[in-house]
Amino acid sequence: MRIRISHATTYCYDRPPATVTQVLRLTPRNHDGQYVATWRIDLSEDCQLHQREDAFGNITHSFTAEGPLKRLTVAVEGEVETQDTSGVVSGAVERFPPQFYLRETTLTQSDAAIAGFAESLGGDGLGQLPLLHGLLDAVHREIVFDTDPTHAATTAAEAFGLRRGVCQDLTHIFIAAARTLGVPARYVGGHLYRIDGVTAQEAGHAWAEAFVENLGWVGFDAANGICTTDAHVRVAAGLDYLGAAPVRGSHFGGDGETLDVAVHVDQVSRQSQS
Repeated sequence: MRIRISHATTYCYDRPPATVTQVLRLTPRNHDGQYVATWRIDLSEDCQLHQREDAFGNITHSFTAEGPLKRLTVAVEGEVETQDTSGVVSGAVERFPPQFYLRETTLTQSDAAIAGFAESLGGDGLGQLPLLHGLLDAVHREIVFDTDPTHAATTAAEAFGLRRGVCQDLTHIFIAAARTLGVPARYVGGHLYRIDGVTAQEAGHAWAEAFVENLGWVGFDAANGICTTDAHVRVAAGLDYLGAAPVRGSHFGGDGETLDVAVHVDQVSRQSQS
């Protein structure tokens, strides 16, 4: 599948800041089953973009825009070729051994409720892969997708207590439960082509990857109750959302910041490709 993505983040300020500094994790990279055909980043301000790789091997870009700034837009656009690998992720940049991804973070810390939920799946009698599929089904079934009650700093324990959340929350719950079961798991941010034909989206997508012995990393999309397919475009990975956040930054001075995000994900038709 060839997927076209455009992602624009616009900041508006009531009182313009003197400078804005940001780190972007918006650029996907190649691995087995994913090839980045075209990709570009555009800024509404004239400033230098510095490309690096972070500790997890994600491509990052950083910049500082000099103000005063009333408005700032960061936009990316490109096309990615994908193939269905039945959820198995191979050929990606790996900076750490799988056991590193057993490490808890504030956003993915388990509590008694999540631990009990994970242990109720009967892991003692299952292999790793069936256990993870059971966890995937349980999180998808038990946690209602709801954009209202949670926010970017909501923890896995808080979302599990609410039994509601967005893809970020379901992913954090899956990760916390998997680590409780002794399975390394990590957070992945990216994009999803929706088969229902809806191309305009309010944000990117998120899912988890868990490490299965003798198989490797496998993607689990708890929000949709499926393993990752050729409809998923993998952009960045980390221990939790903060390690894979598409945009993080700060501004000096200014006040009254508002944020607007516009994402479009569509399949490029064969006619358009030719």
